[in-house]
Amino acid sequence: MGMLTQGEVYEQVARAEAAGQGVAVATIITTSGSTPQRTGAKLLVFADGRMLGTVGGGCVEADVWAEARAALADRRPRLCRFTLRDAPDVPPDEEGMICGGEMEVLIEVW
Repeated sequence: MGMLTQGEVYEQVARAEAAGQGVAVATIITTSGSTPQRTGAKLLVFADGRMLGTVGGGCVEADVWAEARAALADRRPRLCRFTLRDAPDVPPDEEGMICGGEMEVLIEVW
């Protein structure tokens, strides 16, 4: 699924709460350079590991998912910074992060 509307986010949070299930809402709050998504993009991560929405896919989305799972486990929000480029010594055929930019993601726990 692509970008979530605010209404979809609130609907999913309400459904999770009604089911007694935790959900983390990860929102891109700042970007610089080239990033796969823009400010405001959201990824919902549910206690069972399901995801809805996107903050860009690939390696960065996997990292955001892991941080969201950790936030759910300790029931605390967090602010995370992600650099979307590999270390200079990583061979080009093994690169996972090629955008080159940076982004901050706020993860809220509901």
